Amino acid sequence: MKFVDILLLIFSIWLIAVIVLQKSDDDANSAFTGEKSELFANKKERGIDVWIKYITAGLCVAFFVLAIVASFFVVRFGI
Repeated sequence: MKFVDILLLIFSIWLIAVIVLQKSDDDANSAFTGEKSELFANKKERGIDVWIKYITAGLCVAFFVLAIVASFFVVRFGI
């Protein structure tokens, strides 16, 4: 494993962990009954929820950039 592959693995683990930490807006009961509750539809995110959203977006961008860089090294140098 090369350095870029290790970075890609680390970023993917961080991305999975941050996505699991996010709060879901959907109610589990509505998935089974089919109804959609509009009670919290217009609620604005605050505090840690905003930071987790920004961290998730940053990790997604970093993951895709590293994936493109890793594929470039594989195609270009046969690593």
